[in-house]
Amino acid sequence: MKSIVILATALASLVTACAGRGAGDLGPVPEAPTPTSSQTGTPAPSGSPTIAPDGRTFTYLVWFAYGESLFVTERTEPFRPQVGVIALTALLGGPSPVQRSAEVTTSIPDGTHVNGLAIENGVAAVDLSRAFESGGGSASMMMRLAQLTYTLTQFPSVTGVDLQLDGEPVQVFGGEGIVLDRPMTRQTFRDLLPPILVESPFIGQRVSGPITVSGTANVFEAVVSIAILDQQGRTVASTFTMATCGTGCRGKYSTDVRYDVSTTQPGVVRVYEVSAMDGSPINVVDIPVTLTA
Repeated sequence: MKSIVILATALASLVTACAGRGAGDLGPVPEAPTPTSSQTGTPAPSGSPTIAPDGRTFTYLVWFAYGESLFVTERTEPFRPQVGVIALTALLGGPSPVQRSAEVTTSIPDGTHVNGLAIENGVAAVDLSRAFESGGGSASMMMRLAQLTYTLTQFPSVTGVDLQLDGEPVQVFGGEGIVLDRPMTRQTFRDLLPPILVESPFIGQRVSGPITVSGTANVFEAVVSIAILDQQGRTVASTFTMATCGTGCRGKYSTDVRYDVSTTQPGVVRVYEVSAMDGSPINVVDIPVTLTA
C-alpha cells in the first residue's frame, strides 16, 4: 500500500475542525449534526500515529445510503491525526451492524482500500484501489461517488474531490462512462439528497426528553412532521415543524419533541412528510433509538 500523505496545511485545518464538538462546516447543505455519542468499530489505518494520551476525542461524519438517497451517520473516536484518512477508512468499512439493521446501506464495493490522500488548494486527491470501480450500474456508481464526496467535504479545507484508482487519475469512471473532468463537489450530487435528511438523533442513540430532531428538507410547504413511537409501535408524541425553505428548495429544520414512557425501551423517531394528495405519510425516515424514561 502506498504511503498515506496529508499535507501539513490541510491537516492543521482538519484537526481544528474535528477536535471540538463537530465535524466542521459541511458546505451549503446539509450542516453537521451536533455530536452526542460514539459509534466506533472501524479500525485505524495501518501506520496511524499513536492515539493522544489525554483522552481527547473527535467526531466526524460518514455518508452512506438509505433507499436510493444519501444518509448521514456520525462516529466518535479517540483523537488521532490523519482525520481525513480515518473518515475514509470508516466509509470503506461500511455501516455498523446497528445501522445495517436499520436498512442503511453502502454502494462502495467490499475490498476497496485507501492508497493515499493529499489535500491542496481545497481539492482532496484520493487514491483508492481498483475495487472501488467494480460491480453495479449507473445508480450504484453515482451513489459511491456521492458517498466519497460528501464524507470528504465535511472538512472545511476540502471543497472538491479528485479520484485516482491505483495511482491513475480517473477521467471516466466505470462502465457507465461517468465523466470526471473536474473535481466532484456536493453540488454534483445534490439530487441524491433525500427529501428529508435527519441529522439528529442518530441511529442507536440513547435519548431523553425533549429529543432534538433536526436536519434539512425539501418538502411541500416546508412542513416536516415528527412522531415518537414506543417499543410497541404506539405514538407517544407527535408534532411538526417548519423548514426554512420548501417546495422546491432545501431548508433547515430543528425542534425539540417531548415524550413520556414509563420504562426505558427501544423506540423510533419517525420523520416524514404528509402527502398533499391524501394526507398519508410519505418520504418516511425511521431512526431507531433508545427512549429513556
